[in-house]
Amino acid sequence: MLQGPGLFILLLGVLITVHELGHFLVAKACGVKVLRFSIGFGPKLFGFTKGETEYQVAILPLGGYVKMAGDSPHEELAPEDAGRGFLNAAPWKRALIVAAGPFFNLVFPVLIYFFVFVGSHEAISTKVGFVDPAMPAATAGIRPGDRIIAVDGEKVRTFEELRDTFVGRFERPIPITVERDGKQSIVEVTPRKVTDSNGIDPVERGQIGIQYARKPAVLGVSPGSPAAQAGLKTFDRVLSINGVSIPDEAALHEQLAKLEGPLEVAVQRMRPVMAGAVTGGVPSVVKVTVPKQPGNDGFTALGAESSDLYVVSVNPGSVADKAGIRAGDRLISFNGEPLRSFTVLLAELSNLKDQPFQLTWRSADGQEHTQKLAQAPYNTRSEFSQEARLELGVDPWYPSSAELLPVDMVTVDISPGDALRQAATVVPRIVGQMVTVLGRIATNQMSTKTLGGPVMMYQLASKSAEQGWESFFHLMAVISINLGVMNLLPIPILDGFHLLSAFWEGIRRRPIPVRVREVANVVGLILLAALMVMAFYNDINRLIFG
Repeated sequence: MLQGPGLFILLLGVLITVHELGHFLVAKACGVKVLRFSIGFGPKLFGFTKGETEYQVAILPLGGYVKMAGDSPHEELAPEDAGRGFLNAAPWKRALIVAAGPFFNLVFPVLIYFFVFVGSHEAISTKVGFVDPAMPAATAGIRPGDRIIAVDGEKVRTFEELRDTFVGRFERPIPITVERDGKQSIVEVTPRKVTDSNGIDPVERGQIGIQYARKPAVLGVSPGSPAAQAGLKTFDRVLSINGVSIPDEAALHEQLAKLEGPLEVAVQRMRPVMAGAVTGGVPSVVKVTVPKQPGNDGFTALGAESSDLYVVSVNPGSVADKAGIRAGDRLISFNGEPLRSFTVLLAELSNLKDQPFQLTWRSADGQEHTQKLAQAPYNTRSEFSQEARLELGVDPWYPSSAELLPVDMVTVDISPGDALRQAATVVPRIVGQMVTVLGRIATNQMSTKTLGGPVMMYQLASKSAEQGWESFFHLMAVISINLGVMNLLPIPILDGFHLLSAFWEGIRRRPIPVRVREVANVVGLILLAALMVMAFYNDINRLIFG
């Protein structure tokens, strides 16, 4: 596969060609003479002339242009080209020519997504890997190993489809068709309401508390408990009991239900190791003997509990950090109600946003603390952007990529008709998100630090390619939509201003005065230069600070 520079040139080259091809084809169709079709700016690398048009590739691959006869008010046309100049064309023709570039950039992603979607694909199935004991799915009797067939009568094949069916469905009984041991049954589940936010358009959806991932059996050990007395520690991962392998929580429950008497438990424990100024972890295997607690199964049979509500890390400077919550602490209650899972906490926080709440937690020494807190913006810096999201700032234990257990996959065949419908749905949604982002940046509701320039595009191209061609094509589609939307803005020099000029002339029956156009072009250049400086500044920050 192509590497960084090649991918970057491929990405820009294709998108620029698509944009300029729109202007070119419609100009030709409208009878306007095209003198030059250029991919890139600056000195020509190579090219050829066919008919009346010169086709070239220039040295700077950060744009392109279509040079049409008579596209400047001061340009004099040759007698043979009379009537074939851009500014001499009827306003409606000029509007079509100008709009064609952005239009091609908005239609091209539909084709990209069509070819990405169509055909056979491997996807995560609806087989349940984990059920949160505090969530509605557990109350309804759904178990790990069950397969979800339909939600509210709507068939689902993949976990993504399953998740999407709960958009707008919450806080009312929903019939869910479940397959277990080859037999189907219908259970009623009342999803909890949560608000998913990607920083652009919050979505209210139902959550029932299932995951496709099989969760390893990781212990939470409270001070003075039988597990602690036996030598077990919080975040120990159970590997085996009495010699029987325990791959996940479901196997832990199944095995402990069969056993009595002392239990020989082997766990994996991360031993802290200093590497200079950084503390790392090295896995080691520890074996202990634990008396089985009478009348209990699962974690409680070991005198322990799930690690779910134990904090594995706290974001520095976050609300939790300032309140004194530390790694290893156990979250106890939220607004006076006992917490039973981290998922419940996240659901409550998503609905509260920045409203205050009361949180109780137990520190590693056994002391309980209660404080009134409120989520606050926390800057999350990634390789490509920096944004602030409301959060508490605590993380539960979650397996690393190396520790993840295999998930059940399914082959999904998508017909050309379905692929086209999906593609035609995705593109308008992304356009809406981009318009929202531009509006928030313009009204100072979103930081300009989210803007990026060529360096960010280079990084994104390289990163997406590492994840496969499908991810790279998705990036190409998103940037193409971005180019289409940006070029429609009524800023001088951009297509949007030329489109506005054509509409002005069509309505007023006279063009915008030459002096006004010249001043507008200068203003447009200043605006674009400021935007480019801002984007390059953000790029440099990303390179320096990560």
